[in-house]
Amino acid sequence: MKKFLISQLTDKDEGQCAGLGSDRADVAILMCTYNGAEYLRGQLESIASQSLQSWTLYVSDDSSTDTTLGILAEYQRQWGEHKLVIFNGPCQGFGKNFISLLKRPEVQSRYYAFSDQDDVWLSDKLERSVERLDVFAEQTPALYCSRTRLIDATGKIIGFSPLFSRPPSFRNALVQSLAGANTMLVNNAARDLLLRVPDDATIIAHDWLTYIIVTACGGQAIYDAEPTLDYRQHGGNLIGANASLTDRVTRISKMLSGRFVEWNDINLQILKAMSAQMTDDARNVLQHFDAGRCTNLAKRLCELHRSGVYRQTFAGRVSLLLAASLGRI
Repeated sequence: MKKFLISQLTDKDEGQCAGLGSDRADVAILMCTYNGAEYLRGQLESIASQSLQSWTLYVSDDSSTDTTLGILAEYQRQWGEHKLVIFNGPCQGFGKNFISLLKRPEVQSRYYAFSDQDDVWLSDKLERSVERLDVFAEQTPALYCSRTRLIDATGKIIGFSPLFSRPPSFRNALVQSLAGANTMLVNNAARDLLLRVPDDATIIAHDWLTYIIVTACGGQAIYDAEPTLDYRQHGGNLIGANASLTDRVTRISKMLSGRFVEWNDINLQILKAMSAQMTDDARNVLQHFDAGRCTNLAKRLCELHRSGVYRQTFAGRVSLLLAASLGRI
């Protein structure tokens, strides 16, 4: 049985949903590449095999030195320039490449799907994602994301990403990324929010940032417990799936070492720059969370409680409480 977690709709949102699900959407697929030739063909073939075919793939390449650009040119000849558009990236890291692609005026669509260069999409990925967001009014920022099936370098299934059961929300987004960007689809209203991210902002992880921004600014988020893609795990991965015990121990170690503080510093700087777009409730949550980062132990725990922030799992909540006790949030 399919399982969806969705942030709560307001009565206004529900009243504006009628009729939106009947139109087949256009999707802009956004892919950033860098030396991804080894697995790129598999990703491109899975995109070509989508049950929903009204898409255009936009690729921003950060000066690959392998055959990535040659492969892209080959598929561009096969598909046509209207189906595959290739840009030169800024060569300032993955986060900057993604934001630069998202902000390109040539990229216009109804929905925007984020793609890695080395995964394999299930054939109904786009169709299922669009169906879930079609229920929202166009002016409501909306984000879809899902669980993933994990495969190794050879394509063998080795497991699944963590299964989450608590509802997506800004209170969760502040302290946890819910899903990988490779599973995400956003609408134009959500993209408009992401376009407001300052040009000089540091991007820790664009999936986490997308979840934070959409939920902070009154948007809706859907988490689908059924995987939409095979997420390839290999030595060249920029960011892993955090599914194994070792991955989780590493993540907790980073949290307690002070890395979590650095990440929060950066995310909160972006949020404060976008305060005018945030809801009153989100600003209140942020105020309490921020206050709990720089005072004595009792005050830290009190402000953390008042903020209402939470992680998805029991172990995650324990690690968050421990980090707060040690002044590591």
